[in-house]
Amino acid sequence: MSSPTLLRALSRWDLVAIGVNQVIGGAIFLIPSQVATPIGTWAPWFFVAGGIASLLVALCFAEVGSRFEGTGGPYLYTRAAFGDFVAFEVGWMQWFTRVTSQASVANGIALALALYWPAMQDDVPRAVLIGAITLLLAWINHRGVRLGSLVVNVLTVGKLVPLAVFITIGLFAVRWERLGPLPDLAAADAAKAALLLIFAFGGFDVISVPAGEAKDPRRDIPFAFITTIAVVTAVMTLGQVVTQTVLDDVTTSTTPMADAAGRFLGPLGVAMITIGSVVSMTGNNAGQVLTGSRMLFALAENNALPAWFARVHPVHRTPSNAVWFTALVALVLAISGSFQELAVASAVARLVTYTGACAATLALRSTRFSGTVRPAVFVVPGGPLVPILAILVSLSILVGASREQLLGGTWALLGGAVLFLIARRALRR
Repeated sequence: MSSPTLLRALSRWDLVAIGVNQVIGGAIFLIPSQVATPIGTWAPWFFVAGGIASLLVALCFAEVGSRFEGTGGPYLYTRAAFGDFVAFEVGWMQWFTRVTSQASVANGIALALALYWPAMQDDVPRAVLIGAITLLLAWINHRGVRLGSLVVNVLTVGKLVPLAVFITIGLFAVRWERLGPLPDLAAADAAKAALLLIFAFGGFDVISVPAGEAKDPRRDIPFAFITTIAVVTAVMTLGQVVTQTVLDDVTTSTTPMADAAGRFLGPLGVAMITIGSVVSMTGNNAGQVLTGSRMLFALAENNALPAWFARVHPVHRTPSNAVWFTALVALVLAISGSFQELAVASAVARLVTYTGACAATLALRSTRFSGTVRPAVFVVPGGPLVPILAILVSLSILVGASREQLLGGTWALLGGAVLFLIARRALRR
């Protein structure tokens, strides 16, 4: 009797929803003031530039992703191009950031609800809420990829609707004169804003991770990457324009989008954005469980971790062990608060993932891989230009990252190397 396999049930729009859902989390409601603080009226233009820079990286993911049909995304690409160790580091860092991000966002949900329900500031109610959300999302993803993707789709629409209302009505309240003149810009301030935007646009790299459950991954993955970047660039840029011009001084606001909504929609607008942020963060966590668990599954499926993580549920056809393990680790990190110390590694994790996939795009074009890797269904025009520019965009993270982020990322990479050696030795035994 053959072992159960993952169910191919995800459409191209399911993949788009996963991408949009991961990029647009809780940060979009706070970042307008954070970006405007160092660069002022340059902020909307930086969002456009951030979208273009992200598109360069996404195009590389689109091309290399069109060669593969399995689960794992960047892990599979770097494994084919550079071998097991480099690939393990990419897969490990991607799972590591998914689980720490899930813990961080879970705490963000509690903080947002505390504005209307002060008890959420206390340890016990906060832990109960975080536990309920985390375990519910794990159960949903355990029950089936169709159900998991449906929840992601609903919550993605749920977060986009209030943003669409905010932008549509807010454009009538925009004071365009506040977008100029453009001030002199110091290199250090530009670098700080650029790094913020690299993180703001981050998360689209997970689109290809559940490709093993997509109906037509080699064609749908490129579509999903490009569409995701187009959607999030439009939403983020227009959201910045409305927020920055409606408020007298966006840099002084700790909840800029809610404050701006209050200006032209009153208390109802503030409530709409607050509820939207909770829905957005919940959807983001739903996507973290779905994609993070698939990364563990991919590592185990390719004999980089114990086979226990690659077990597919015989009825639901999901990587149930990987789902529950990912959720429980995130829950422990969320309740203990230790995710705050681990989150500093996310800069290096993004650097490793982006650079690895973009470099694999170049490497796999070589004829020496023609017998082992499928031809690309989607090819980025311009020869090596786009992958090289995308690698430079990825490496720019090093310029803006703090010493703490670089050190934390280095320790995470070393931890991954040790885990690789332990897993390799255990599997040989």
